[in-house]
Amino acid sequence: MLPRLPLSRGAASECLGLAFGFFAPLKGFMGATELASVGERMRLPSGLVFPLPVILDVSLETVSDLGLRTGGQVLLTLRGQDFALLTVEDIFRWDRETLARQVYGTADPRHPGVRRMLRRAEMLIAGPVEMLARPKVAEPFTRFFFTPLELRAEIARRGWRRVVAHQSRNVPHTGHEWLMKSAWFASEADGVLVSAVVGEKREGDYIDEAIVLGHAALARAGYLRPEAHMTSLLLWDMHYAGPREAVFHAIVRKNLGCTHHMFGRDHAGVGNYYDPYASQRIFDELPDLGIRPVLIQEWAYCPKCQGIAYQGLCGHDLERQPFSGSLIRSILLDGVQPPGLIMRKEVFDTVQAASAEFGFGSPFVGPEYLERRHPVLEAGALR
Repeated sequence: MLPRLPLSRGAASECLGLAFGFFAPLKGFMGATELASVGERMRLPSGLVFPLPVILDVSLETVSDLGLRTGGQVLLTLRGQDFALLTVEDIFRWDRETLARQVYGTADPRHPGVRRMLRRAEMLIAGPVEMLARPKVAEPFTRFFFTPLELRAEIARRGWRRVVAHQSRNVPHTGHEWLMKSAWFASEADGVLVSAVVGEKREGDYIDEAIVLGHAALARAGYLRPEAHMTSLLLWDMHYAGPREAVFHAIVRKNLGCTHHMFGRDHAGVGNYYDPYASQRIFDELPDLGIRPVLIQEWAYCPKCQGIAYQGLCGHDLERQPFSGSLIRSILLDGVQPPGLIMRKEVFDTVQAASAEFGFGSPFVGPEYLERRHPVLEAGALR
């Protein structure tokens, strides 16, 4: 009988990413040689670029209690249900602080990615992962979830040859809309793929349901043609690793079938740990990844232009009014219809409906949402 190892929600998402090819060429949790190579030089031992660790941590006590050993197998479970099978190729102790400095450029525990890494257990187990069944994805996310193989087939069905990815962790306001439109023009794309990151939530974040449904509302209302716009999911806990994570996102979206990826200001950054444009400059230092970065600055409202203007294009620098996150948050909390130049009515209405149905009355994550929301990912039925 195989030993059984319970997975956290985040580790289950990574199992899915490994098994279905989201993280290709990686097929399993990293061993010591792979981890050292990725940490030190942002490459796998093969020389292929891969910027972030994908690891499964366990305590030394768990290794002993379960009798884990190289060459053996372990059954990975999610909330008590059989989920995936791991063939163990390596078991080793790791240096959390050194890896944090390599990946995040700091070991400051105030950095959310560093804090998460420093809290992980002292041992890592590594090896390829095989899903036991296709997992279940909860509503309202079901229709937005595609494996890389499925998404590539859908892109082919639509006849898209050039596809630009837009990563999102926010309800879309008109600034995001114009970012997508400008990336579409810059890349001469046939379609925009919104890849909404669904993962670990902190109080004050937008609820995932409002993000995904809000983006879908843009196309449904015609602000981006449905023939040129599609919303999908990426199950992933943000690392906030700045430029390294930007490269990771590019690799994942290439695996999904995208030819281009837009990167705006401070992509995957947090606080003041990274230069706002570090996630754009890093692509100058790398070989061709098989996906082209589209580097976008910012859109803002310009009262003199009487509309949305692109940074560096209109000459009214002092008059332009950037989109205020705090203003948009207060509008959503108050439930007051915002001006169309800030947020489309259809998006606002969709967010309000999602708040009532999924957010316990709020579009933002609170203690009740964290405690009571239905899990996004569950083990599938075994055949």
